[in-house]
Amino acid sequence: MNENRLFFQTRWRIAASYAVVMGLILSLCGLGVYQAIVHAHWQTLDRELEFVAGTLHDSVESTLKQPGRLEAATQKLLPEQMEQRHVLGAVHQGDYYIRFLDRSERTIAFAGLQPEGLPLTSAKATWYTPCDKRGNCYHQISLTLHTQDNIPWGYMQMGRSLRDINEYLANVKLILLLGLPIAMILVGGSSLWLAGLAMQPIYQSYKQIQQFTADAAHELRTPLAATRATVESALRTPHTFNPEVQNILQTVERQNQRLTGLVADLLLLAHMERRTPLRSQLCCLNDIVNDLVEELAAMAIATEVTLLSNIRVYKPLYVVGDEEQLYRLVSNLIVNAIQYTLAGGKVTAILERSDHHALIKIQDTGIGISAKEQKRIFARFYRVNSDRSRASGGSGLGLAIAQAIVQGHQGSLQVQSELGKGSTFIIRLPLGVTSSKSKIRSY
Repeated sequence: MNENRLFFQTRWRIAASYAVVMGLILSLCGLGVYQAIVHAHWQTLDRELEFVAGTLHDSVESTLKQPGRLEAATQKLLPEQMEQRHVLGAVHQGDYYIRFLDRSERTIAFAGLQPEGLPLTSAKATWYTPCDKRGNCYHQISLTLHTQDNIPWGYMQMGRSLRDINEYLANVKLILLLGLPIAMILVGGSSLWLAGLAMQPIYQSYKQIQQFTADAAHELRTPLAATRATVESALRTPHTFNPEVQNILQTVERQNQRLTGLVADLLLLAHMERRTPLRSQLCCLNDIVNDLVEELAAMAIATEVTLLSNIRVYKPLYVVGDEEQLYRLVSNLIVNAIQYTLAGGKVTAILERSDHHALIKIQDTGIGISAKEQKRIFARFYRVNSDRSRASGGSGLGLAIAQAIVQGHQGSLQVQSELGKGSTFIIRLPLGVTSSKSKIRSY
């Protein structure tokens, strides 16, 4: 399958498309999992803070007698006599802090973890997430305190450090970010393998069609040759048939010639698709272009089209390849340009050099090709103007053969066209040197 460029590219496109889709799905799933983990941790943190703060709040509130004043009983709940740093016995050391505020939201006492530069937040907001000067963040809950007589005493704020949770979420994010490329590599490899398996039956069917086309074209040559010889022999015999029969025989001869050309084109395509190595030699593009312009001048004159050559290089340009096929390549494009150029138009064969490539441009002032059709003109049996092609004897294989020859010579074939203003076919071939003969394989 890798020998055929079409199937090779199709296989990679299918694998790439599948990998992109799976990558999006895995990314969304990973994002969903991460968000679910974050949500679960925040829910757990909220419940934990509500439980710890609520327990301490009930214990402290039962000891308060005067607003803005901590009683001795309250201080027993907060050991070490409320010095600069207190440790809450009800919570883990180093994870929590507690702050008491009066009704004016001024700090009365602070216990537990002592964050540096922690801002004083409004106690009217139940939940808040402040950060200290070092960038450490805390999840904080604010509760209202009352005295034993149900008189507003002030506020209690309890916060918990988010360091351990942030570290855990960072590890989860790192695992997901590292896991996604690994998963994509596995998905890409498996999708390429599965695409190859899925395309095997199609490829086998395609090979059978190729073989059938080659065999049928090969077998048709003999009866076509015999029919042509019989018709030519009959036409050369004078006074054998009446004029009507002769017209019929001439029609048969023309159709026979057309079928013979079609069979030869099919055999050539089948031969190139099998990638059979042919002889390679240094070919002078100057000679090829000049010779073909001379040979096809009669055809151009017959259709009232001006055929010119424009050699824009001072030294001969050589490429490594099959000279016969290169003649066929340029000939197909010039003939195609002549056929699709109206009387009074002009076709110009241009030869120039660009870096390490030779450029052959076949420029015409013909009917042009629409942007939609430009993507299809290199397909077999496709013709931009079917009526005009049939009138000129075209089979729709000329550009397909030209494309195959160019690809066989490691080059490219492009078209630039505007409907009603003409077309330019650009052949790009790598320049050859004597040492590169063994590296180039033509078809």
